Amino acid sequence: MEFNVVLAGVAVLLGVGVVLVLSGLQVIGENESGLVIKKFGASLPSGQLVALAGEAGYQAELLPPGWHFGYPFWRFKVLHVPVVGVRQGHIALVVANGGAAIPPGNILGREVDCDDFQDARAFLVGGGQKGRQLAFLTAGTYRINPALFTVITPENAEAFDMSAEDLEVFDLGPDKVGIVTTLDGRPIPPGDLAGAPVEGHDSFQSAQRFLDEGGCRGLQEQVLLSGSWNLNPWFVRVEQSPMTEVPIGYVGVVVSYVGREHLDVSGDEFTHGDLVERGRKGVWIEPLLPGKHPLNTRVMKVELVPTTNIVLNWAQRTEQHKYDEKLSPITVRSRDGFSFTLDVSQIIHISMKQAPRVISRVGSMQNLVDHVLQPTVANYFRNSAQQVSVLEFLSARTDRQREAYEAIRGALGAYDVECIDTLIGDIQPPAELMKTQTDRKIAEELQRTYEVQREAQVRRRELERATSVANMQGEVVRSEQMVAISEKGALAVEETAKGEAARTRLHAEAESHGLRLRAEAEAHGLRMRAEAEAASKRLHGGAEAEATRLVGEARAEAYRTGVTALGAQAFTAVQLATVLAQHGVKLVPEIALGQDGAGGQGLLGALMARVLQGGVVPQLPQRPVKPQQGNGVEHGHKEA
Repeated sequence: MEFNVVLAGVAVLLGVGVVLVLSGLQVIGENESGLVIKKFGASLPSGQLVALAGEAGYQAELLPPGWHFGYPFWRFKVLHVPVVGVRQGHIALVVANGGAAIPPGNILGREVDCDDFQDARAFLVGGGQKGRQLAFLTAGTYRINPALFTVITPENAEAFDMSAEDLEVFDLGPDKVGIVTTLDGRPIPPGDLAGAPVEGHDSFQSAQRFLDEGGCRGLQEQVLLSGSWNLNPWFVRVEQSPMTEVPIGYVGVVVSYVGREHLDVSGDEFTHGDLVERGRKGVWIEPLLPGKHPLNTRVMKVELVPTTNIVLNWAQRTEQHKYDEKLSPITVRSRDGFSFTLDVSQIIHISMKQAPRVISRVGSMQNLVDHVLQPTVANYFRNSAQQVSVLEFLSARTDRQREAYEAIRGALGAYDVECIDTLIGDIQPPAELMKTQTDRKIAEELQRTYEVQREAQVRRRELERATSVANMQGEVVRSEQMVAISEKGALAVEETAKGEAARTRLHAEAESHGLRLRAEAEAHGLRMRAEAEAASKRLHGGAEAEATRLVGEARAEAYRTGVTALGAQAFTAVQLATVLAQHGVKLVPEIALGQDGAGGQGLLGALMARVLQGGVVPQLPQRPVKPQQGNGVEHGHKEA
């Protein structure tokens, strides 16, 4: 029983399998599509790769994800193909393997509404063309029939001689412009340098719209600005270029080689060039102000014109702008045949409104300097120098400079250039002429110096004379003042004498009275002094008398005692010897004098002996002066 059930189940499964096989079931996954190949049927028309009417071969429609019946294996073959994915920041290019032929003159197949190549039938029916396509795929996922289309992605780019960078979204940096060259379109009309701008192509991202509007193949007037752009590298090439910068103090005069038809707007009075409106071919009448401008420098030229004062030097120095780099000192010839050089500085100014007129006339600032200023300034000074001699030119330098300014201002005004000033710098006259002039000048200066010195001596003499007079004038004034002073002094003396007389009189009276009083006082004083001296002498005399008496008494007592002790003769001898000793008298003579008859030497012998002994005649001792009365010793000796 159980065996029968198993057999029944197997039979059912086999039956279901047979049914499914017979019904042609195809299961398509989520990330794939089914490419159907029909094995039997009518043959495809010549040149057609996919079947649109059930012919044998690759079918145009793909099977989407899911279960599909009706594709038995004996009639159909279904290939599972992966979907096409394009990463962010990239694009994918498409090559159509079938379709109509691309018309002559075009290199890319026109864009057809076919749901980004996911509808092969719509592509073929809509006139899609065989080959590389203008349209391209942006980031996303697509189910594309690989039998009709080949998709080039960054992953397989090398197989088609491309790089992954070629399929990146084009990024244009800040302060940059993209100069565009298209690779498809109608030819540029003769006489034009670049293709004229067309509308509606979304900055060359819609190639078909560009071609439909008549866009030309080649260099384009229109530029791309900073940003990210989805561009077909088979259709367009972009060159990044810096924006055109106009510095402060300048304006930019645009000379355009492309644009709309030339139409002069300069007016009838301007006959030296043409000026056009912005966007037309020619010199734009409106200059570019300072800043950055997105210009196509391949089809336009911007001439920078300084709006500040420009200094040009005909000398060995060069300004920073370098316009005067080719200028050199001007060599001129004077009327008297001498050649000399001079440095000249010319200051000019070009206003903003006149800048396009100047460029339209001369082409560039360097042409203005080389073709206008150089001949104008140099020829003026050459012509001017021939009218005067070297010395006249040197001496009238200021006048020459003013005349040069007037003449050059008129000449430059015709070119719409304002002359600010003309300055003559260093002048280098002939050396031999300057030597003669120098010698002459030195001689003149020496003569002038001598004259000045002579005049100085005359002036000095006059000054000294005036100084002497002035000095004597002081003496005169002093004498006059002394006379006046003397007169005043006499009056003062007179008054002084009167005062002195009165004072003397009063003084005499005072002195007489004082003398009288003083005499009286002195008389009284003398009387008192005499009385005092008398009393004093009386007292002194009494005292001295008493003292003398007492001393005498004491000495007398001493003598009496000595006499008593020694005897009168011996005491007297002692006293005599004492006195003689006190006065330095020798008691025994050094030389004894004897009588001649007794064998003595005598007086003459004594003298000779003295001479031989000391060489000095002896002096006899003198008796000492008698001491003043009152000396106790003298009194005592006398008494003794």
